[in-house]
Amino acid sequence: MMRRPRATTAKTVLYNENENMDSDLSFSQMVSSDEDMEEWRPPESTKASSKTARAPTAGGRKAAPKRTAKPKVPKEPKVPKAPKDPKPRAPRKPAAKPKSPNTQKTKATTKSVSAGTKRKQTNEDDLGEIKRKAPNHCPEEQMVEESTRMKEERISFIVSDAHQTDGCADEGTSQARLQVKKKEEPEEDFTFDEASLKRPPTSQACQRQRATLPESKAQSLRNELNMNWDLVELLSTLSCVEQWVCANIIMLLSEENTIPFMVRYRKDMINHMDADAVRDVQMVYEELCALAKKTQSVIQTLKKDGVLTPELEESLRNCRSADDLDHVYSPYKKGSKLTKARRAKALGLEDAATALLNSPHTLDLSTWVKPGTEGLSSVEEVATGVEHILADIIAKDPETLSYIKTLCEKSFVTIQSSVSKTALKEKEQEKHDRGHKKPGAEQNKTKDFDKFQLYFDFTCNVQRIQPHQTLAINRGESLKILTVKVNIPDRVKSDFTWWCINNRWRPKTFAREQLNAIIRNAVEDSYKRLILPFLTRSYRTKLTSAAEKESITMFVRNLRQRLLVCPVRGCVIMGVDPGYRHGCKLAILSHTSQILHTDVVYLHNSGQQREAEKLRHLLIKYSCTKVVIGNGTACRETESFFADLISRRYFHPLDVSYCITNEAGASIYSVSPEAVKEMPDLDPNLRSAVSIGRRVQDPLAELVKIDPKHIGIGTYQHDVSAGALKAALDGVVQECVSFVGVDINITSETLMRHVAGLNAGRARSIAEWREKNGPFINREQLKLVKGMGPKSFQQCAGFIRINPQTLNSAKPSAECGAAVQEKPATKKGRGKAGGNIPTSLNPLDQTCIHPESYHVAERFLSFVGGSVDQIGSAGLKHCVESKVNTSCIEELAKKVDTTPETLKLIIDGLTQPPGFDIRQNFGQADFKRGIVSMSDLRVGAVLTGRVDNTALFGAFVDIGVGRSGLIHKSNITLDKLPVSQRRRSLALGPGERVEVRVLNIDIQRGRIGLDLIRVLQ
Repeated sequence: MMRRPRATTAKTVLYNENENMDSDLSFSQMVSSDEDMEEWRPPESTKASSKTARAPTAGGRKAAPKRTAKPKVPKEPKVPKAPKDPKPRAPRKPAAKPKSPNTQKTKATTKSVSAGTKRKQTNEDDLGEIKRKAPNHCPEEQMVEESTRMKEERISFIVSDAHQTDGCADEGTSQARLQVKKKEEPEEDFTFDEASLKRPPTSQACQRQRATLPESKAQSLRNELNMNWDLVELLSTLSCVEQWVCANIIMLLSEENTIPFMVRYRKDMINHMDADAVRDVQMVYEELCALAKKTQSVIQTLKKDGVLTPELEESLRNCRSADDLDHVYSPYKKGSKLTKARRAKALGLEDAATALLNSPHTLDLSTWVKPGTEGLSSVEEVATGVEHILADIIAKDPETLSYIKTLCEKSFVTIQSSVSKTALKEKEQEKHDRGHKKPGAEQNKTKDFDKFQLYFDFTCNVQRIQPHQTLAINRGESLKILTVKVNIPDRVKSDFTWWCINNRWRPKTFAREQLNAIIRNAVEDSYKRLILPFLTRSYRTKLTSAAEKESITMFVRNLRQRLLVCPVRGCVIMGVDPGYRHGCKLAILSHTSQILHTDVVYLHNSGQQREAEKLRHLLIKYSCTKVVIGNGTACRETESFFADLISRRYFHPLDVSYCITNEAGASIYSVSPEAVKEMPDLDPNLRSAVSIGRRVQDPLAELVKIDPKHIGIGTYQHDVSAGALKAALDGVVQECVSFVGVDINITSETLMRHVAGLNAGRARSIAEWREKNGPFINREQLKLVKGMGPKSFQQCAGFIRINPQTLNSAKPSAECGAAVQEKPATKKGRGKAGGNIPTSLNPLDQTCIHPESYHVAERFLSFVGGSVDQIGSAGLKHCVESKVNTSCIEELAKKVDTTPETLKLIIDGLTQPPGFDIRQNFGQADFKRGIVSMSDLRVGAVLTGRVDNTALFGAFVDIGVGRSGLIHKSNITLDKLPVSQRRRSLALGPGERVEVRVLNIDIQRGRIGLDLIRVLQ
């Protein structure tokens, strides 16, 4: 659906448009420009119908060559009432408002007496007023329209009432709690062209939390940012989240709350948003704060240089994006040559340019001529200088830029890539010099060149281009293989020129033809020299930003699902790091991941029988029935070796099976300081085998030791912002570790540092306290740890567990109690806190209930007739369910004096069995006993497999033949997915089991095309 013009900056409009682009085409195939045009034909007709539908609203627009100005005459008196007429489109009407003053000026120029700058300010004020009023007319409709543009892949791990029986993580809490709207969408009416809601409508339970920022805090933020826009309002516009939610998120972030804590324990304040949604708001908030900081720095620099004027400062403080700031500031940067406009202003021609706009009948260019002065020696030079000043004014006018961007939105703007002349010359040179260069270097260059064949003659609408195509084009351009340009139709230039000359920049009084010619030349020069390059940079920046965001989102989802693979517990495992010359490294791990034995076997040389006997001896000695093989070099040969032995029942009486796991990052980890500290006496190669085995025993605990960028997930890793990628991946690791929870008495220091509220220093202090004083008996003892203040304890306490089983197997509690009594005396300022720390076990410490809600949990237990000793029992669960069935959650929450969200969390914590793990509902590693090869596949064969990785163009599935097959996103359709996955951007993620059909096999290139049949639950 075609976007209507808004009264916001182009940065906002295009950014949301790109987000819409990402989600709208998540499942449409786009490989060439021809396919692009075929996909776009229905939307083109929709676009046409949209324009037709808007025509009556505009006041009966006529199809005349100068149609851009005529509709504004009847529209002027109706602008304030516009939001009430077509309600769903009220927020989009303000785009027409800035033109209204000029319409009046066209009708009666003699009545317009304000200067050009004053006229510009009036339009900006009107624009801001409408933007402030528009959301109040129909917030619900605006929310629906905005939310459909947002890309969706939201998985939250908060235990909700929808999963009380199995305790599985919430998936799509934003969707699960949709309430009645003025325009309610049917729950089952899902389409992939319609992205899911990023924010749910406000429920009754949340309405009392619609608190704005305290006035003192809001004033402090305004003083700190010192910009001309309201932070909460702009943040709401950019993130498409309600203002009261944005205000609460700002307040929570300023109080140093972590995202996992906010998502689990402050649901009512953030309107049940999931972690990804909150993280998106946080990113936009940080970008705005960085923009304000940079603006202050620029203002100080310009003030120091003596070039800062009140108008320039106002323009800088109005900037709403880094692009806008750069556009205003670039002419004044140090090191850049003096612009034509500044040279003309230095000659004193600024007054002449102002006179040309305000009172041209009094302007005589000949009076400005100064013979012998360069730039003023003739009337022509004076006219040229005036043109340059006017061109600069036009290019920086907010109303003018808003109008040109609106024209571009309505036009077919395309991005085009072609093979560069440099690449062609190098290709010809390689052919000519073939045989004189090293074969390896020539092959690599040829390989890079051939990778971009799809983009040698590629054209696509900027609204329809896929994120992976944008990143591929950017990579080709950086390698100097591709040349990229943005094509804006000539009609945009003609309409823009006409509007400028006859409307926005029309002189206030009569002007001679010579002066009119100066204005025409200035408009054309401004468009060609200043505005067109700005639009090109703007499009490229926003396309890249949207593509990077989609790529990072894919990384985030893949990492989350990789970390939450269900652990394989209670069995001995053999990890195998396969290899040829240096042999296969083995590591046998106990059911608690302790190293029992390490060895090296040479399975692919002579003497295989001897190595097979060694394997049988080790497996029988340690009663090991599970073998985990890394997917690196010699993986297929090693798998074939084990499969042959298993088929001959060589390991009888053991029933041995094996699985293949991703070993990405194992080699890097094996030489890291953490691995050396953990396994100081082991060879690095053997450490890799240990890591491979532990990745199946407890994927989360093992993978957090490795930089997420090295785990082998996602696509275009090196083409996105390294800082944004690292922040997002670190946030997901913290989210997963926190929501799963850690047993504080047995967890590793490495895992602890990823818990919300903890860091490397606090994790080390906890480990030291544990070694010195014995196991923790309750959560309150965390307050005795060095560096654990009230805020840190609040953030981490709910994610830390005190498991009675592990506590009983540790040191006697008496020793721990004695140590606890001694500890407060040695810590300054902690005596009072230490004296109040209990030394008894609290059964609530093994649940997800936060200590701040213990008194509510105890009230609820007494209300239902239970006790803390019954936590997780069937009897307590029955009592709770009977109470919930007889009265709703809201009524129960009032009786125990808490919020419904807190009560739901308490009910989950009380009814979940001891040792509950949210990962138990996620898929486990697949163990098998046989093997098939790629040559055994046939087109049409139906197989089961597990998603290994997902990219922006499809999902890779391991079907057990050594090569992952690709399900193109065009084959991931609505009817093949469970209802719970129909709102997600690609609907599949690593670890999910699927049933597929083989579509095509390319043995030479090692490619397998698959079609999704269904997702296996």
